[in-house]
Amino acid sequence: MWTKLVHLDLIRATILLLIHLIVSHPVYAGDTPTGDPEFTDVIQNVTVPAGRNVKLSCSVNNLGNFKVAWMHFEQSAILTVANHVITRNPRISVSHDKHKTWFLHISNIQEEDKGRYMCQINTVTAKTTYGYLHVVVPPNIDDSLSSSDVIVREGANVTLSCHASGSPPPVIKWKRDDVAKINVNKTHAVSEFEGSTLEMTRISRLDMGAYLCIASNNVPPTVSKRIKVSVDFPPMLWIPHQLVGVPLGFNVTLECHTEAHPTSLNYWTRDDGNMIHESRKYVTETSVGTPSYKVHMKITIFNVVEKDFGTYKCVAKNPRGETDGTIRLYNPTLDTADKSSDLNNSIFDGSDNSLNSKGGKVIDNILNELDKSERKISNDVKSNFIPGWNKPKNGSISSNQHSVLLSTLLLWLLYSLYT
Repeated sequence: MWTKLVHLDLIRATILLLIHLIVSHPVYAGDTPTGDPEFTDVIQNVTVPAGRNVKLSCSVNNLGNFKVAWMHFEQSAILTVANHVITRNPRISVSHDKHKTWFLHISNIQEEDKGRYMCQINTVTAKTTYGYLHVVVPPNIDDSLSSSDVIVREGANVTLSCHASGSPPPVIKWKRDDVAKINVNKTHAVSEFEGSTLEMTRISRLDMGAYLCIASNNVPPTVSKRIKVSVDFPPMLWIPHQLVGVPLGFNVTLECHTEAHPTSLNYWTRDDGNMIHESRKYVTETSVGTPSYKVHMKITIFNVVEKDFGTYKCVAKNPRGETDGTIRLYNPTLDTADKSSDLNNSIFDGSDNSLNSKGGKVIDNILNELDKSERKISNDVKSNFIPGWNKPKNGSISSNQHSVLLSTLLLWLLYSLYT
């Protein structure tokens, strides 16, 4: 401790000695003033952004033959004495206004220039005044210390880091680029997270996307870094209609929805496992949904003939796994005709209650076999309920439309049985 105090005293003594020795001739011209020199104003504290220029002023009266010196207190460095620049820093210069006000000029301010500046008059007992220079620096994100894009498997934990410098020290906040909430864990989601490190547990595909690390300290500009989080998982799929009926000569579209990341290879096959290729017979369509890991697969079969009936598979493969789903395409006219024989035998067996018992059960069986998910009859069935129902103008029905056709055929069958 004593060593440090002695060292500081030596520095101060050396500074005062240099001030007296560097310039021996007077800098004041004119009549010799009366009274001791004194400061007429304090040095104003200044806040300036890095890169700008600054001017500190020191106002004195009755300077006479005395000298004014500028020093950087924290660095114990003499900057100027009278009109002379002592420091080797080329960004420092000095000027005065008729020896009344002495200006210290610092160009292209750097963060290391901040601190207390001392203006001193070399009287027997040195007179000193201080001013503080605050240097503010806009935030800067250090890429070498911050996370880059990451790829993680679904269910794993993820840690993102972001480090920034600046003066004052910047505050770091995290947001999702799509403005969705950040799922810190399964029970806690926030719109914005503050801190240099963002930890997410048991990440899911819903957490996939770009995350923004935003650094700010009220010194413009605010800066940000975009970090993309990719979540890998094996393909999954579901099929809206696994049983699709279409009469001969019609067109039909089969549909399949998949989710996978990385993007899966998607294709269709027949019963034998052979891949279906684009042709005049088959047209496939794949559309990317939102989010981008969702895909809608379609295949349209034109002018259906007997050999087109059977099983179709939609297949999805990626490096994490593969899966497939099955759709059965059948001729509803043939299936209904087969059932009509059983229906007649059940209804007209000579029993008064046969229609309500056996016949009703057969009807239920027909409905269940055709498609349990297709029991709703469209409001417009009644208007279309006529024998010899005409083919649509475009000659095509989809899996979403076939239920109306099936219901119409079934009602037509029941109508025929009663007439």
